[in-house]
Amino acid sequence: MAKIEVLISEEDLIKRIKELGVEISEDYKDKEISMICVLKGGVMFMTDLAKEIKPLMSMGFMAISSYGNQTSSSGIVKIEKDLDEPIEGKDVLIVEDIIDSGRTLNYLIKVLKDRNPNSVKIVTLLDKPDRRIMNVDVEYVGFTIPDEFVLGYGLDYLQNYRNLPYIGIMKGLE
Repeated sequence: MAKIEVLISEEDLIKRIKELGVEISEDYKDKEISMICVLKGGVMFMTDLAKEIKPLMSMGFMAISSYGNQTSSSGIVKIEKDLDEPIEGKDVLIVEDIIDSGRTLNYLIKVLKDRNPNSVKIVTLLDKPDRRIMNVDVEYVGFTIPDEFVLGYGLDYLQNYRNLPYIGIMKGLE
């Protein structure tokens, strides 16, 4: 079994998600939020965040890939699962697990804006700015992290480790 070093504890995750919920609730107090989770990594973050947000909301899910089974982005972005409901005229909040190169999110924003929502904002649990290739405006950031391969709390390595209640760095990863 791989050695995993804790980067962000479960307690710190819970505390920061509550803070994000308060901030988002204030910003959307007179609106209904259409939350769109980027699968699979964003699910745990979205469900915990949703419990902390007070305004009405709906939830949608998209699967977008630029990694495949690699630990870095391939640069090729594709939609594997699209939304079930239209977002025209809605206030969209994209829920991301991690922003790395920015390619996937940049692509997703273009796709969603073409569907004529009222607004599109982004909340990410983790931001890794040292890896950024494409600029992305992110309204809400949980944690800014170093350029390390992270897993846990929804993030995976070869579809494993998503169930860890913290964010960790796998040591000895080739």
